[in-house]
Amino acid sequence: MTITGIPRTPEQRRRDVLERLEREMDIWVASADAEGVPCLVALWFVWDGEALWLATRPTNPTGRNLRTGARTRLAFGDTRDVVLIDGDVETFTAHEVPVAAAEAFLAKTGWDPREEAPSYAYFRVRPRAVQAWHEVRELPRRHLMRDGVWVV
Repeated sequence: MTITGIPRTPEQRRRDVLERLEREMDIWVASADAEGVPCLVALWFVWDGEALWLATRPTNPTGRNLRTGARTRLAFGDTRDVVLIDGDVETFTAHEVPVAAAEAFLAKTGWDPREEAPSYAYFRVRPRAVQAWHEVRELPRRHLMRDGVWVV
């Protein structure tokens, strides 16, 4: 990948994003508290084809922010292959989480947050906006999803 390379089509970028959602294990999770103090952590996740599922303690800063703010920005990787996902968040206790989501999380990560004490919560992130680009040459057509609908 070089800065002089041919930009990917938006359709290729969408395919690349969906492939990363299946392949990647970690994603950066940005949130903020009521005063706007930011928090950024990497968490394991699973993609179910419509939403991303994360797990963390509901009492830590990220858990509190996701639960009370109900919004997040997620990001993959490095500055030369950017994916940003803005999403709406729903919170589920270990007893409320849909079995399929918890089992998919376990299958992908090898870890079952339902078995932990103190308890963990699951957070379903439904994408509202997705952007993806390789360096500056792909910035003009980086928006792949808006208002929860793929535009490509």
